[in-house]
Amino acid sequence: MEVLVYGAGALGSLVGGMLARAHDVTLVGRDAHMRRIREDGLRIDGEVNAHVRPRAVTDGARRSAELALVTTKTYDTDSAAADLATGEYDAVCSLQNGLTEERLVAAVDPPVLAGTASYGARFLEPGHVRCTGVGEVVVGTLAGGPSALASRIGRAFDAAGVDATTAEDMPRRRYEKLAVNAGINGPSALARVTNGEVRTGPAVDVAREAAREVATVARADGIDLPDETAIDAVERVAHDTAANRSSMCADVEAGRRTEVDAIYGTIVERAAAHDVDVPTCRTLSALIQGWEVGEGVRDGE
Repeated sequence: MEVLVYGAGALGSLVGGMLARAHDVTLVGRDAHMRRIREDGLRIDGEVNAHVRPRAVTDGARRSAELALVTTKTYDTDSAAADLATGEYDAVCSLQNGLTEERLVAAVDPPVLAGTASYGARFLEPGHVRCTGVGEVVVGTLAGGPSALASRIGRAFDAAGVDATTAEDMPRRRYEKLAVNAGINGPSALARVTNGEVRTGPAVDVAREAAREVATVARADGIDLPDETAIDAVERVAHDTAANRSSMCADVEAGRRTEVDAIYGTIVERAAAHDVDVPTCRTLSALIQGWEVGEGVRDGE
């Protein structure tokens, strides 16, 4: 399969690199990283070991592939969608945090699939990423139900040795993914701890409560997501990626903008629409936004 990975940071490079073991892959990412991959290939170590040579470019406009995987930060979704709209693809699939798929649907013509990826990934240096935990990739339609297209993509992942599931219950899984994001990202970023330490340390109660609040919002939105399922998902992913630092933790440690709006902002907005109280997620959002303002990576409000 011809695959374009738009947003080849840590996760995009890991997934794209694994796919390159069996498929024709093009990575779209930042200059230094792409330049090193063109020169020396992409090295993956840790729980997965590979040295592959996908195409590596910095311009994602006017490209074509059978599948476009979107792995950018959520605040870059609109620019990614604008570039993808200039190309030709059979399908577009988001593996991002938050609930970004609707923004892609509004911008591109091909079918947009929802996806989740629970692999742990860490960017070490240009041309080199580490897999810190083996998870799975799940793909399916936004509305749920069977999909020949999603099944075809799932088989492509399997052919490259990527553990993949084609799901018919993606509406629930999208909220489950959001619960994992909410349970791990904020507590790990504020406490500066690994995913595993969120699960085993004092922050675990905050993580569980954040997941419980997401489940409450999901049910208000008509999605059957029990509290226990959301909490179990957080603890399972934290266990499977125990050595990894979440993307939000890495952003805070590097003094970069986080995905707080796409994760906690989405929860708070949807909770307000359904008149649901989410005090833990609201507090996590305010604290992280406050840190961003203090660091100058976010405008004051």
